[in-house]
Amino acid sequence: MTASIQTREIQYTAADGSTLIGYFAAPENTAPIAGVIVAPEWWGRNEYTEQRARELAEHGYAALAIDLYGDKKVTTDAKQAYAWMMQTFEHADTNVIRSSAGLAALVAQPEVNPEQLAAIGFCYGGKVVLDLARSGANLKAVATFHANLSAQTPAEKDHVKAEILVLHGEEDSMVSLKDVENFKTEMQHANVKYTVIVLKDAKHGFSNPLADERAKANGVDLAYNAEAEKKGLNAMYDLLQRQLR
Repeated sequence: MTASIQTREIQYTAADGSTLIGYFAAPENTAPIAGVIVAPEWWGRNEYTEQRARELAEHGYAALAIDLYGDKKVTTDAKQAYAWMMQTFEHADTNVIRSSAGLAALVAQPEVNPEQLAAIGFCYGGKVVLDLARSGANLKAVATFHANLSAQTPAEKDHVKAEILVLHGEEDSMVSLKDVENFKTEMQHANVKYTVIVLKDAKHGFSNPLADERAKANGVDLAYNAEAEKKGLNAMYDLLQRQLR
């Protein structure tokens, strides 16, 4: 791992006019390196998302935790999170527009090699990066953790450039194993290179150590699973190593 990293906030504007504020992390004193956008859970671009960006920087990547709601709005209230998330679904292209703006902001940083790009996403953010890949974005790898796998627009054949990794909890009550099978069918029809790993005894939110606290406070079926988190992150870093190094 790289011992010393730098961080900064980056303000950028999406094509829909929204003002977005990303959190950037990269190794210090680096030549241009592979870049990764990090799309947040429905809570917004919070400390957890920023932590994942810093970890990527420690592994030698430039990372941008992207803002999807505007003005880096965050919440711990599930009703508010749901409302903000649903606002982004009111227009079919909103999340692709905003995640594309985040990708462009990442590419604009001098630390980033624009030909070596990837995206990871958690929960709602997992859906966002999958839809970005479905749009044909210039990504070499996409990894999702406990993501909504449904498509705004299903992938077209030979349109997805990225290799995709889906990390799904076996006990996820929000995204069913039938949803996983439907996703696999979509990927096969679109000729996408993909892997789905179903993690034993894992629920929705398995990668977030705060999942149990959020579940209790909001009455939602989330749970942290340290073993699933570790297996998922190891698989993600294997994918990034294979595609970006």
